[in-house]
Amino acid sequence: MAKTLTVTCKNDGKQYEFPSGTTLKEFSDRCCTEVRDSKTGTVFPVFAALVDHKLKELSYEMFYNHEVTFIGYNHPDGRRTYFRSLEFVLQHAARQLWPDKVLVIDHCLPSGFFCEIVEPRLDEEGRMIPCPLNVAEISVLQAKMQEVVEADLPISKVKMIAEEACSLFESNHQPNKADLIRSLGRYFCSVYYLDGMADSFYGPMVPSTGFLKVFRLFPFSNGFCLQYPEAIDPTRLIPIKPQAKLSETFRKYSEWCFVNGIFGVGSLNRRLLAGEAVPLINICEARHERKYAEIADRIFAEKERIKIVFIAGPSSSGKTSSSLRIAQQCKVLGLNPKVIELDNYFVDRDFTPRDENGEFDFEALEAMELKMLGEHLNALLAGEEVEVPRYDFKQGRKFFEGNRIRLHERDILIMEGIHALDPAMIPSVDKSRIFRVYASALTSLNVDENNAISTSDNRLLRRMVRDNRVRGISPEDTILRWSSVRSGENRNIFPFQENADYLLNTALLYELPMLKYFAEPLLRRIMPSSPAYTEAVRLLKFLDYIVALQPSEIACIPPTSIMREFIGGQTL
Repeated sequence: MAKTLTVTCKNDGKQYEFPSGTTLKEFSDRCCTEVRDSKTGTVFPVFAALVDHKLKELSYEMFYNHEVTFIGYNHPDGRRTYFRSLEFVLQHAARQLWPDKVLVIDHCLPSGFFCEIVEPRLDEEGRMIPCPLNVAEISVLQAKMQEVVEADLPISKVKMIAEEACSLFESNHQPNKADLIRSLGRYFCSVYYLDGMADSFYGPMVPSTGFLKVFRLFPFSNGFCLQYPEAIDPTRLIPIKPQAKLSETFRKYSEWCFVNGIFGVGSLNRRLLAGEAVPLINICEARHERKYAEIADRIFAEKERIKIVFIAGPSSSGKTSSSLRIAQQCKVLGLNPKVIELDNYFVDRDFTPRDENGEFDFEALEAMELKMLGEHLNALLAGEEVEVPRYDFKQGRKFFEGNRIRLHERDILIMEGIHALDPAMIPSVDKSRIFRVYASALTSLNVDENNAISTSDNRLLRRMVRDNRVRGISPEDTILRWSSVRSGENRNIFPFQENADYLLNTALLYELPMLKYFAEPLLRRIMPSSPAYTEAVRLLKFLDYIVALQPSEIACIPPTSIMREFIGGQTL
């Protein structure tokens, strides 16, 4: 006689009894086929579920008593489930149309995922050989995807012997997938199937293609973008935004990775396992130094015009270290940089605006003393002396302590802050006198051919390690604050990134192996009862695909490295 389970549905607060082996889909069909967003009231179909706070797909079979929360597109993991599944449909359609080519999903841009169709081989310099699609071909590809969606084909997962999966992916012209599986040294791995086509993805999928109704392809650069729905309204596509500079930065870094023999996490793991971590650290740091020198060279070349350098970027992008290293390179050229944080121009706490929840909104443009900032910058450009304030965050007010500065002939002012690229910050200041830098960790390292690594996850791990070390903030609190941080970035930073004169990619190939060493123990401290547990488990699963650096290798990271801002030991 089958064992009876008692399962609590957190969506309606009720308990249900089922025979052992019941799937989440069967449970959902009985009690919860839709979920409602608590803020907007929007109703979403169920994509996946949290079983005791762990993310599971709806095919998951239950053999114990559980607490289950069904999720849809309104949940971050629901959106990730949609994205992965949509990418699988794209992969299926592309392989049907061009079986002798390979679909590569490179990275996420403001308007969607950037994708390319490439030859299943590299050129003599280790670069991918793109096969650009014309507008008509992209239209055919989208129509083929639509056919797959309308057919409502099931997506299934099977366990496969690892070496069999490697052979399968190699026959599909996906050597990076095979490389990754072999680098992990596991006997089994999970493989997804759609209409007889196999692929690997690192998280749950929707039960069938009929869930994926909203998407679009549009031409971009040598490839195309895969648009997905808005987070708030899943019936509408995310808007198309300017992305040329950002895309070019991704492309250059991806090309550099390929030239240096890194094609994905698998090839990176192989290099580390072969004892090549230190040479990799050295070449990554050398590349960074060249980028900082390039910025200084551009400033020096126009030193008669440029007197102010603004540096902006999202959280944990390395803005502080970047401003100091740019200043260092400017000194090499004979300039005299003066570094000031824009945070010194916050308004006093009593005048700080509040968000929709009544909390202080320190990331709003109105949280800054814009009038004073504009007056000070205009005075400095006119050769006058100004007294720069110091902001005390504990007391929530500015202090003037005699820090007076004037810009002489070889002086330049370097200022970093989240609003530095927003034209509304200094509407009265001569824009021609300013050089703008956008800094972010734009990793082009992918897990494999069609599984990109989130730049947001990269920065979250950076922030978690730094905040725990420097500010005494727990990894749990960092995770719980992250959605608010991301919301502020979407409002105040990302819309202005294309305004930059130089996009500085602060990502380093060795940083995820380094961050794994520091972040993994922190994430394991988060208990199942914590609201951050689901996200901690997801990040741990992601890090599980990466070989960690050893302490002796971490010791070889230079004291001037941007990574030292997060792990300690920086001498800038």
